[in-house]
Amino acid sequence: MITNEFILVFGIVIGVLAIPAILSSLLDGSAPRVAAFAAVISGAMIIYAIYNTPGGYRVDQLPEIFTRVVASFL
Repeated sequence: MITNEFILVFGIVIGVLAIPAILSSLLDGSAPRVAAFAAVISGAMIIYAIYNTPGGYRVDQLPEIFTRVVASFL
């Protein structure tokens, strides 16, 4: 089942992976279309997860959330 925690973690991972793609395309002189789209989707996923969780998330909860989501896959 897809939970808000999964959406939050997946959004953060996509966002982190989009940063090098944006920098690479800018250094090559091309428009970062796909990377920018990934960054927008990442932001939307993070905002969705935060607003649909009662009380939201705190920064100090992120390591525990990452651990729970990864553990659910293993």
